[in-house]
Amino acid sequence: METKITRMLGIEHPIVQGGMQWVSYAELAAAVSNAGGLGIITALTQPSPKALVNEIARVRSMTDKPFGVNLTILPTLKPIPYDDYRQAIIDSGVKIVETAGSNPGGHIAKLKEAGITILHKCTTVPHALTAQELGADIISIDGFECAGHVGEEDIPNFILIPTAISRLRIPVIASGGMVDERSLVGALALGAEGINMGTRFMCTKEAPIHDRVKEAIVAQSERDTCVILRSLRNSSRVARNQVAEAVLELERKGLGIQDIGPVVSGAKGRRVYEEGDINAGIWTVGLAQALINDIPSCQALISRIVQGAEDIITKRLDAICSSSTLVESTL
Repeated sequence: METKITRMLGIEHPIVQGGMQWVSYAELAAAVSNAGGLGIITALTQPSPKALVNEIARVRSMTDKPFGVNLTILPTLKPIPYDDYRQAIIDSGVKIVETAGSNPGGHIAKLKEAGITILHKCTTVPHALTAQELGADIISIDGFECAGHVGEEDIPNFILIPTAISRLRIPVIASGGMVDERSLVGALALGAEGINMGTRFMCTKEAPIHDRVKEAIVAQSERDTCVILRSLRNSSRVARNQVAEAVLELERKGLGIQDIGPVVSGAKGRRVYEEGDINAGIWTVGLAQALINDIPSCQALISRIVQGAEDIITKRLDAICSSSTLVESTL
Protein backbone atom coordinates (compact mmCIF):
# COMPACT_ATOMS: atom_id res chain seq x y z
CA MET A 1 0.00 0.00 0.00
CA GLU A 2 1.73 3.15 -1.21
CA THR A 3 0.74 6.57 0.13
CA LYS A 4 2.41 9.94 0.54
CA ILE A 5 3.88 8.94 3.90
CA THR A 6 5.33 5.64 2.68
CA ARG A 7 7.17 7.60 0.00
CA MET A 8 8.23 10.43 2.34
CA LEU A 9 9.44 8.12 5.12
CA GLY A 10 10.83 5.33 2.95
CA ILE A 11 8.64 2.65 4.55
CA GLU A 12 6.68 -0.21 3.02
CA HIS A 13 3.35 0.13 4.83
CA PRO A 14 1.51 3.29 6.03
CA ILE A 15 1.72 2.28 9.69
CA VAL A 16 3.61 4.26 12.33
CA GLN A 17 4.31 3.07 15.87
CA GLY A 18 3.46 5.61 18.56
CA GLY A 19 6.15 7.06 20.79
CA MET A 20 5.23 5.74 24.26
CA GLN A 21 7.03 6.57 27.49
CA TRP A 22 8.65 3.48 29.08
CA VAL A 23 7.48 1.34 26.13
CA SER A 24 9.13 2.61 22.95
CA TYR A 25 12.57 1.10 23.31
CA ALA A 26 14.83 -0.25 20.57
CA GLU A 27 13.33 -3.75 20.62
CA LEU A 28 9.87 -2.56 19.67
CA ALA A 29 10.95 0.14 17.21
CA ALA A 30 13.24 -2.23 15.32
CA ALA A 31 10.55 -4.92 15.13
CA VAL A 32 8.03 -2.46 13.66
CA SER A 33 10.54 -1.13 11.14
CA ASN A 34 11.61 -4.63 10.13
CA ALA A 35 7.94 -5.44 9.51
CA GLY A 36 7.65 -2.53 7.06
CA GLY A 37 6.22 0.18 9.33
CA LEU A 38 7.97 3.08 11.05
CA GLY A 39 9.31 2.22 14.49
CA ILE A 40 9.86 5.05 16.98
CA ILE A 41 11.84 5.26 20.21
CA THR A 42 11.14 7.92 22.82
CA ALA A 43 13.91 10.34 23.74
CA LEU A 44 12.70 11.05 27.27
CA THR A 45 12.43 7.36 28.16
CA GLN A 46 16.22 7.55 28.25
CA PRO A 47 17.72 9.07 31.44
CA SER A 48 20.15 11.33 29.56
CA PRO A 49 21.06 12.49 26.04
CA LYS A 50 24.07 10.17 26.14
CA ALA A 51 21.79 7.23 26.92
CA LEU A 52 19.62 8.26 23.96
CA VAL A 53 22.66 8.09 21.66
CA ASN A 54 23.24 4.54 22.89
CA GLU A 55 19.60 3.60 22.34
CA ILE A 56 19.69 4.92 18.79
CA ALA A 57 22.76 2.77 18.20
CA ARG A 58 20.86 -0.23 19.58
CA VAL A 59 18.07 0.32 17.05
CA ARG A 60 20.61 0.43 14.24
CA SER A 61 22.10 -2.84 15.44
CA MET A 62 18.66 -4.48 15.01
CA THR A 63 17.42 -2.96 11.74
CA ASP A 64 18.64 -1.23 8.60
CA LYS A 65 15.15 0.15 7.91
CA PRO A 66 13.96 3.73 8.63
CA PHE A 67 13.01 4.56 12.23
CA GLY A 68 12.32 7.72 14.18
CA VAL A 69 12.76 9.35 17.58
CA ASN A 70 9.95 10.99 19.55
CA LEU A 71 10.71 14.24 21.36
CA THR A 72 7.77 15.27 23.55
CA ILE A 73 7.92 18.76 25.04
CA LEU A 74 5.74 19.11 28.13
CA PRO A 75 5.74 21.30 31.25
CA THR A 76 7.42 19.39 34.10
CA LEU A 77 8.24 20.01 37.74
CA LYS A 78 11.86 19.06 37.05
CA PRO A 79 13.65 20.86 34.16
CA ILE A 80 14.53 18.64 31.19
CA PRO A 81 17.50 19.45 28.88
CA TYR A 82 15.42 19.33 25.70
CA ASP A 83 18.09 21.08 23.63
CA ASP A 84 20.65 18.44 24.59
CA TYR A 85 18.28 15.61 23.68
CA ARG A 86 17.63 17.32 20.34
CA GLN A 87 21.35 17.64 19.67
CA ALA A 88 21.87 13.96 20.51
CA ILE A 89 19.26 13.12 17.86
CA ILE A 90 20.97 15.32 15.28
CA ASP A 91 24.48 14.09 16.09
CA SER A 92 23.30 10.48 15.78
CA GLY A 93 22.17 11.07 12.20
CA VAL A 94 18.50 10.29 12.80
CA LYS A 95 16.41 11.29 9.76
CA ILE A 96 12.85 11.20 11.18
CA VAL A 97 11.62 12.88 14.37
CA GLU A 98 8.16 12.94 15.90
CA THR A 99 7.53 16.03 18.02
CA ALA A 100 4.60 16.35 20.41
CA GLY A 101 3.36 18.30 23.41
CA SER A 102 4.03 22.03 23.61
CA ASN A 103 4.94 24.33 20.70
CA PRO A 104 7.90 22.66 18.93
CA GLY A 105 8.99 25.74 16.97
CA GLY A 106 12.54 26.15 18.24
CA HIS A 107 13.23 22.45 17.88
CA ILE A 108 11.72 22.14 14.40
CA ALA A 109 13.98 24.88 13.05
CA LYS A 110 17.14 23.12 14.31
CA LEU A 111 15.95 19.69 13.17
CA LYS A 112 15.09 20.97 9.71
CA GLU A 113 18.58 22.48 9.40
CA ALA A 114 19.89 18.94 9.85
CA GLY A 115 17.67 17.63 7.04
CA ILE A 116 15.31 15.76 9.36
CA THR A 117 11.71 14.96 8.39
CA ILE A 118 9.30 16.16 11.11
CA LEU A 119 6.09 14.47 12.16
CA HIS A 120 4.20 16.56 14.68
CA LYS A 121 1.51 14.94 16.81
CA CYS A 122 -1.29 17.18 18.08
CA THR A 123 -4.94 17.03 19.13
CA THR A 124 -6.46 20.09 17.43
CA VAL A 125 -6.50 21.61 13.96
CA PRO A 126 -5.25 25.04 15.14
CA HIS A 127 -2.19 23.36 16.67
CA ALA A 128 -1.71 21.40 13.44
CA LEU A 129 -1.83 24.60 11.39
CA THR A 130 0.75 26.19 13.67
CA ALA A 131 3.06 23.18 13.30
CA GLN A 132 2.64 23.33 9.52
CA GLU A 133 3.70 26.96 9.46
CA LEU A 134 6.66 26.17 11.71
CA GLY A 135 7.90 23.64 9.16
CA ALA A 136 6.44 20.25 10.11
CA ASP A 137 6.32 17.86 7.14
CA ILE A 138 3.54 15.56 8.38
CA ILE A 139 0.81 15.96 11.01
CA SER A 140 -0.22 13.04 13.21
CA ILE A 141 -3.67 14.13 14.35
CA ASP A 142 -4.65 12.53 17.65
CA GLY A 143 -8.36 11.97 18.35
CA PHE A 144 -10.01 11.85 21.77
CA GLU A 145 -9.93 8.03 21.58
CA CYS A 146 -6.17 8.05 22.13
CA ALA A 147 -4.08 6.98 25.09
CA GLY A 148 -2.14 9.56 27.07
CA HIS A 149 -2.56 13.27 26.38
CA VAL A 150 -5.97 13.75 24.77
CA GLY A 151 -5.93 17.56 24.74
CA GLU A 152 -8.77 19.66 26.10
CA GLU A 153 -11.18 19.69 23.13
CA ASP A 154 -12.56 16.09 23.19
CA ILE A 155 -12.81 15.84 19.39
CA PRO A 156 -13.10 12.26 18.03
CA ASN A 157 -11.38 11.16 14.86
CA PHE A 158 -14.43 10.97 12.59
CA ILE A 159 -14.57 14.76 12.86
CA LEU A 160 -10.95 15.60 13.57
CA ILE A 161 -9.31 13.78 10.65
CA PRO A 162 -11.38 15.20 7.76
CA THR A 163 -11.37 18.65 9.35
CA ALA A 164 -7.58 18.61 9.55
CA ILE A 165 -7.20 17.34 6.00
CA SER A 166 -9.50 20.03 4.64
CA ARG A 167 -7.37 22.78 6.18
CA LEU A 168 -3.81 21.48 5.92
CA ARG A 169 -1.44 21.41 2.95
CA ILE A 170 0.75 18.63 4.33
CA PRO A 171 -0.09 14.92 4.75
CA VAL A 172 -2.01 13.68 7.79
CA ILE A 173 -1.62 10.47 9.78
CA ALA A 174 -4.62 9.29 11.81
CA SER A 175 -3.78 8.64 15.45
CA GLY A 176 -5.92 7.57 18.40
CA GLY A 177 -8.13 4.46 18.30
CA MET A 178 -6.19 2.97 15.39
CA VAL A 179 -5.91 -0.77 15.91
CA ASP A 180 -6.59 -2.99 12.88
CA GLU A 181 -7.36 -3.26 9.16
CA ARG A 182 -10.70 -1.52 9.62
CA SER A 183 -8.92 1.43 11.22
CA LEU A 184 -6.52 1.66 8.30
CA VAL A 185 -9.24 1.55 5.65
CA GLY A 186 -11.36 4.03 7.60
CA ALA A 187 -8.46 6.45 7.99
CA LEU A 188 -7.62 6.24 4.29
CA ALA A 189 -11.28 6.80 3.43
CA LEU A 190 -11.30 9.94 5.56
CA GLY A 191 -8.29 11.23 3.63
CA ALA A 192 -5.40 10.30 5.92
CA GLU A 193 -2.20 8.87 4.44
CA GLY A 194 -1.72 6.23 7.15
CA ILE A 195 -2.22 5.41 10.81
CA ASN A 196 -0.30 5.71 14.08
CA MET A 197 -0.83 2.88 16.59
CA GLY A 198 0.28 2.93 20.21
CA THR A 199 -1.91 0.69 22.38
CA ARG A 200 -2.02 -2.01 19.68
CA PHE A 201 1.79 -2.21 19.57
CA MET A 202 1.91 -2.52 23.37
CA CYS A 203 0.22 -5.89 22.85
CA THR A 204 2.93 -7.45 20.69
CA LYS A 205 5.58 -10.01 21.55
CA GLU A 206 8.37 -7.48 21.07
CA ALA A 207 6.90 -4.76 23.30
CA PRO A 208 9.36 -4.61 26.24
CA ILE A 209 6.71 -4.52 28.96
CA HIS A 210 5.49 -7.13 31.41
CA ASP A 211 3.17 -9.84 30.10
CA ARG A 212 0.61 -9.03 32.81
CA VAL A 213 0.17 -5.57 31.31
CA LYS A 214 -0.40 -7.05 27.85
CA GLU A 215 -2.86 -9.56 29.28
CA ALA A 216 -4.71 -6.78 31.09
CA ILE A 217 -5.12 -4.85 27.84
CA VAL A 218 -6.50 -7.95 26.10
CA ALA A 219 -8.98 -8.47 28.97
CA GLN A 220 -10.12 -4.85 29.29
CA SER A 221 -12.91 -3.12 27.37
CA GLU A 222 -13.54 0.40 26.09
CA ARG A 223 -15.05 1.19 29.51
CA ASP A 224 -11.84 0.45 31.40
CA THR A 225 -10.08 3.78 30.84
CA CYS A 226 -10.63 7.21 32.38
CA VAL A 227 -9.43 10.75 31.75
CA ILE A 228 -7.49 12.27 34.63
CA LEU A 229 -5.87 15.68 35.26
CA ARG A 230 -8.68 17.63 33.61
CA SER A 231 -8.63 20.07 36.52
CA LEU A 232 -4.98 20.85 35.69
CA ARG A 233 -5.69 21.18 31.95
CA ASN A 234 -3.35 18.27 31.31
CA SER A 235 -6.04 15.72 30.45
CA SER A 236 -4.72 12.18 30.00
CA ARG A 237 -6.43 8.90 29.18
CA VAL A 238 -5.15 6.12 31.41
CA ALA A 239 -6.13 2.65 32.56
CA ARG A 240 -8.86 2.78 35.17
CA ASN A 241 -7.08 1.33 38.18
CA GLN A 242 -6.81 2.09 41.90
CA VAL A 243 -4.33 4.94 41.39
CA ALA A 244 -6.42 6.58 38.66
CA GLU A 245 -9.50 6.44 40.87
CA ALA A 246 -7.50 8.05 43.68
CA VAL A 247 -6.44 10.87 41.32
CA LEU A 248 -10.04 11.46 40.25
CA GLU A 249 -11.04 11.73 43.91
CA LEU A 250 -8.30 14.28 44.58
CA GLU A 251 -9.53 16.31 41.61
CA ARG A 252 -13.12 16.16 42.88
CA LYS A 253 -11.85 17.64 46.13
CA GLY A 254 -10.27 20.52 44.23
CA LEU A 255 -6.67 19.67 45.13
CA GLY A 256 -3.81 20.90 42.95
CA ILE A 257 -0.53 19.73 41.48
CA GLN A 258 1.30 19.66 44.83
CA ASP A 259 -1.06 16.93 46.06
CA ILE A 260 -1.71 15.18 42.76
CA GLY A 261 1.83 15.25 41.37
CA PRO A 262 3.33 12.60 43.67
CA VAL A 263 0.43 10.23 42.93
CA VAL A 264 0.95 10.39 39.14
CA SER A 265 4.73 10.00 39.39
CA GLY A 266 6.29 8.66 36.21
CA ALA A 267 8.50 6.35 38.26
CA LYS A 268 5.39 4.57 39.56
CA GLY A 269 4.08 4.20 36.02
CA ARG A 270 7.38 2.70 34.96
CA ARG A 271 6.98 0.05 37.66
CA VAL A 272 3.72 -1.04 36.05
CA TYR A 273 5.45 -1.84 32.78
CA GLU A 274 8.54 -3.40 34.34
CA GLU A 275 7.00 -5.38 37.22
CA GLY A 276 3.51 -6.09 35.89
CA ASP A 277 1.60 -4.70 38.89
CA ILE A 278 -1.20 -2.87 37.05
CA ASN A 279 -2.15 -0.98 40.23
CA ALA A 280 1.37 0.26 41.00
CA GLY A 281 0.87 3.58 39.24
CA ILE A 282 -0.70 5.49 36.37
CA TRP A 283 -0.29 3.88 32.94
CA THR A 284 -1.68 4.99 29.60
CA VAL A 285 -3.91 2.95 27.33
CA GLY A 286 -6.43 3.89 24.66
CA LEU A 287 -10.02 2.97 23.87
CA ALA A 288 -8.58 0.73 21.15
CA GLN A 289 -7.97 -1.93 23.80
CA ALA A 290 -11.59 -3.01 23.29
CA LEU A 291 -10.58 -4.42 19.89
CA ILE A 292 -7.38 -6.17 20.99
CA ASN A 293 -7.68 -9.90 21.68
CA ASP A 294 -4.22 -11.33 21.07
CA ILE A 295 -0.48 -10.69 21.42
CA PRO A 296 1.13 -11.32 18.01
CA SER A 297 4.57 -10.43 16.73
CA CYS A 298 4.90 -7.04 15.02
CA GLN A 299 5.49 -8.83 11.72
CA ALA A 300 2.33 -10.89 12.05
CA LEU A 301 0.29 -7.88 13.18
CA ILE A 302 1.35 -5.55 10.37
CA SER A 303 0.99 -8.27 7.73
CA ARG A 304 -2.51 -9.04 9.03
CA ILE A 305 -3.55 -5.39 8.98
CA VAL A 306 -2.25 -4.75 5.47
CA GLN A 307 -3.73 -7.94 4.03
CA GLY A 308 -7.02 -7.33 5.83
CA ALA A 309 -7.20 -3.77 4.55
CA GLU A 310 -6.58 -4.93 0.99
CA ASP A 311 -9.33 -7.54 1.37
CA ILE A 312 -11.81 -4.94 2.64
CA ILE A 313 -11.02 -2.62 -0.25
CA THR A 314 -10.94 -5.22 -3.05
CA LYS A 315 -13.71 -7.52 -1.80
CA ARG A 316 -16.21 -5.86 0.51
CA LEU A 317 -16.13 -2.31 -0.89
CA ASP A 318 -15.87 -3.43 -4.51
CA ALA A 319 -18.78 -5.81 -3.94
CA ILE A 320 -20.89 -3.00 -2.47
CA CYS A 321 -20.12 -0.75 -5.44
CA SER A 322 -20.82 -3.59 -7.89
CA SER A 323 -24.13 -4.33 -6.20
CA SER A 324 -25.07 -0.66 -6.36
CA THR A 325 -24.27 -0.55 -10.07
CA LEU A 326 -26.35 -3.69 -10.67
CA VAL A 327 -29.35 -2.23 -8.84
CA GLU A 328 -29.11 1.01 -10.83
CA SER A 329 -28.97 -0.88 -14.11
CA THR A 330 -32.21 -2.73 -13.32
CA LEU A 331 -34.20 0.40 -12.48
